[in-house]
Amino acid sequence: MPNKTLTEEQVLALLRETPRRIAALTAGLEPARLRARPTPEKWSANEVLAHVRACADVWGGCMATMIAEDAPTLRAVNPLTWTKRTDYLELEFQPSLRAFAAQRAGLLAVLEPLPHEAWSRTATVTGAGKVLQRTVLFYGRWLAGHERPHVKQIADIVS
Repeated sequence: MPNKTLTEEQVLALLRETPRRIAALTAGLEPARLRARPTPEKWSANEVLAHVRACADVWGGCMATMIAEDAPTLRAVNPLTWTKRTDYLELEFQPSLRAFAAQRAGLLAVLEPLPHEAWSRTATVTGAGKVLQRTVLFYGRWLAGHERPHVKQIADIVS
């Protein structure tokens, strides 16, 4: 669940920072190291990035739809399921990170000029149990808050 205390400005700052932090943590590392799991049950840096990208696809896509459409109905998608529909796990780390950074720049280009009231735009979300009402800010908080521990996870993997 998202951190309910993050402001719009904090969400934007965290979303801006994630690709930069991942890039700084992984700069100059060999592709084999980024694909290596620290232990058999833990994810590699490449797997963490694939997951972060899938979350950005799903939740960022929700935000973009809510901004573009008035009160849309969205079907919930589990990012773990979404990852299986992509080639993210097979991609080399650095090209995948560049694609993630480009996608994030596109999302930020939509979010940064939003007036305060637009962060309250809503969607009806189905397919995850009971029908839910979510806002742009809800998904922004969820995405930004979810990425923080994954950035730390990458730091731990590569250190």
